[in-house]
Amino acid sequence: MQDQVWWVTGASSGIGAALARGLAARGARLILSGRNVAALEAVAKEIGPGTMILPFEATDYAALPTLVDEAWGWCGRIDGLVNNAGISQRSLAVDTDFAVYQKIVDVDLLAPIALTQHLLPRMIAAGGGQIVAISSVAGIAGVPLRSAYCAAKHGLIGYHDSVRAENEHLGLKVLVVAPGSVQTNVSRNALNADGSTRGESDKAIDNGLSPDFAATQILDAVAAGTRELVVAEGAEAAIPALRRGDPDALFDRMSAMVQAGYAQQMKAKSAS
Repeated sequence: MQDQVWWVTGASSGIGAALARGLAARGARLILSGRNVAALEAVAKEIGPGTMILPFEATDYAALPTLVDEAWGWCGRIDGLVNNAGISQRSLAVDTDFAVYQKIVDVDLLAPIALTQHLLPRMIAAGGGQIVAISSVAGIAGVPLRSAYCAAKHGLIGYHDSVRAENEHLGLKVLVVAPGSVQTNVSRNALNADGSTRGESDKAIDNGLSPDFAATQILDAVAAGTRELVVAEGAEAAIPALRRGDPDALFDRMSAMVQAGYAQQMKAKSAS
């Protein structure tokens, strides 16, 4: 990746920041995007020279042509794009406002599609490159309390799989990544049923893989030409395999999770 130019969205923290650090360590030049300018500046300072900060709101589609012009013009090319920005959810579908679905699909699915669509023709004309899409284990199998997130992340996989199929012969490589629990702010920033921010983390996230470990796995997969990568451990690592090999067993497991949680809530309510 020496002297390659990579554009990382959602680069202010978590997996995005870790990927930026990892790419820089492998010799790449970085375009860092997100909404939090101060956090992007902190990542850029940590990385050092060879970094451009390009903050923008992911769903500001009207601004994309100008942003893509600016990003491409920085070095005259972009060799790699990481579609990483996103937002999650923690609410039952039956309780969730439709506006929550609109926002999550907009940020997690339509925004990366819009950016890729603007950049794709240039990358193809330049001879190809690499796209990395950060989906989720929840993008392979539907899991409780994340119906909007699952819908968006499933769509992200489908879109990038199609882009790969259409353009692989033209030199474009696409890696789809399905992380499990990684120590990020994803659950703290997740939306509740009414669209408010959750504001607290999950035990599974707090005990998850480190972002730097996940980034190393992803960049090793890029170097190896891998097309799909699951970055997860334990029960989460088994979810994609079950979805493809024994879906009924997976569906039973997901339903049992909800039933167990409901039973605990009823027990706590009766005790109070």
